[in-house]
Amino acid sequence: MSINWLRFVSPSLKKPPLFHLCHLPPPPSSSSAVIVAMSYDKELAAAKKAASLAARLCQKVQKALLQSDVQSKNDKSPVTVADYGSQALVSFVLQQEFPDNFSLVAEEDSKDLRKDGGQEIVERITKLVNDSLTIDGSYNVTLSTEDVLKAIDNGRSEGGSQGRHWVLDPIDGTKGFLRGDQYAIALALLDGGKVVLGVLACPNLPLTSLSDAGQHSPNNKVGCLFFAVVGGGTYMQPLDGSSAVKVQVSAVENPEEASFFESYEAAHSMHDLSSLIAQKLGVKAPPVRIDSQAKYGALSRGDGAIYLRLPHKGYREKIWDHAAGCIVVSEAGGVVTDAAGQPLDFSKGKCLDLDTGIIVTNQKLMPLLFNAVRKSIQEKASSL
Repeated sequence: MSINWLRFVSPSLKKPPLFHLCHLPPPPSSSSAVIVAMSYDKELAAAKKAASLAARLCQKVQKALLQSDVQSKNDKSPVTVADYGSQALVSFVLQQEFPDNFSLVAEEDSKDLRKDGGQEIVERITKLVNDSLTIDGSYNVTLSTEDVLKAIDNGRSEGGSQGRHWVLDPIDGTKGFLRGDQYAIALALLDGGKVVLGVLACPNLPLTSLSDAGQHSPNNKVGCLFFAVVGGGTYMQPLDGSSAVKVQVSAVENPEEASFFESYEAAHSMHDLSSLIAQKLGVKAPPVRIDSQAKYGALSRGDGAIYLRLPHKGYREKIWDHAAGCIVVSEAGGVVTDAAGQPLDFSKGKCLDLDTGIIVTNQKLMPLLFNAVRKSIQEKASSL
């Protein structure tokens, strides 16, 4: 695995942060890097297949979304038949491929679907899942409604530092999905608490750079699948399965020439803090605000150079919101840390314990970005 390590000493911290790429194992020799990448071939094939099937289901639902397809969870966030159908499909495929060693940490469960009055929506989800499996043709099976509910509930694993755990966000960016904008099916594999594989299916992301064509160019084909295995680099291919190309993060070194991504929803990231950081860096371009881990995918191919996610105080990030995106960017040569310069640790269960937020960029820009982030956070705190 080719990883470059970079230390940067900040006067505001007692210990220098170590900028490295997700919480990955130490770099092996160049000869063993190929072995590391090869050892997850079966898992990668299954993950790509599962995410692609789920993406097709989500595309079908988005094209003809019914108001009855949308529900609200206890935290008032929306959930759709596509969220549930995507999770059921991914869960089913992975369990078929790995029946003896299957653990899934996922966002949804069937609790609300099992309530009185939920039968109709469960039947719709079941039909969507079975239609998807029939079109694929790999599995000669028809799932019952109970089979689908059980597949959804397979995602109740707590994860952790032992063994292998799949990590899934069946639709990352549900609000973007509802608006007809960006969303992603985000699937990763943890092995011993480390992210070793990640797949991002982004059905609405253009195949060419956002900076070239914009998000909604009528002549621009959409539908990207990003995938990465530890030590193997990051690749992008169209969702239709045609040939993949290796991608790299932006090589820009001057922050004035950098563009940055942030969450579309103001509730997900403090836009005012991001603006202050950009000002300190001298970034001239306005922020690109898009939903979901599609930002990680776009960053991995160099559409922008910086991603800032700085949620409001008290918010705890979930591992399914970042695991796949983290390795996709890292294997493309990027750096992903929290605001203290520490790697993201996915071994602690469903949540990430972070300092303030997540910052992502290339290795050349990270020291400048880190300094700007820390100074901006201190200024904001002192003004309160």
